[in-house]
Amino acid sequence: MSVLERLRGGLVVSCQTVDGGPMDRPEIVAAMARAAVAGGAAGLRIEGLENLRATRPLVEVPVIGIVKRDLADSPVRITVTAADARALIAAGADIVAYDGTPRPRTDAREDILAAILAGGALAMADCADLADGRAALAGGATVLGTTLSGYTEETAKGDAGPDFDLIRQFRGLSAFVMAEGRLNTPELAAAAIRAGADAVTVGSALTRLELVTGWFADAVRGGR
Repeated sequence: MSVLERLRGGLVVSCQTVDGGPMDRPEIVAAMARAAVAGGAAGLRIEGLENLRATRPLVEVPVIGIVKRDLADSPVRITVTAADARALIAAGADIVAYDGTPRPRTDAREDILAAILAGGALAMADCADLADGRAALAGGATVLGTTLSGYTEETAKGDAGPDFDLIRQFRGLSAFVMAEGRLNTPELAAAAIRAGADAVTVGSALTRLELVTGWFADAVRGGR
């Protein structure tokens, strides 16, 4: 069964800890990944080469790899160089996700996409809008993610909900559609599938304990 068929109709868990937090250690990320698979995750999204190297030998499900970098002159953070893409493939990523927007970064998005394809992995474009998806498909990407909708200057609109419209638009492109972004309840994840997503990625609500604890702590304080 192909990587995409194994992911189709399933949940991908993004095992990303809070940067610099007490859980930001490769062995903890790997344990999170194993727990996610035990709970029924069809795939994983892992950030960072050390985290990927710690996780890959312990799981058999497909893994989407990314490297995040903070650039001084660009808001782009997700797999900003072709070298990072190649390193992720060497570390065992089945799919490499990259920022599919046209915003400037260290290497052009086209060069990063080309490096992923040359390395034999599938490419996932983290997109903000329909134009990003079309450009990614034209370049050879296989998976379109709604990851960056609401997180670029052009798409920021203060809406706390998922972008179901973009899911539907991507469905019309006949791509493998990965719903991602602000899908923080089981009901929203199910709604993304109904909107046309092939799979759903959930991260913060499952793996960022500090953030989720804050949601509950604020609710409890507000309920006094």
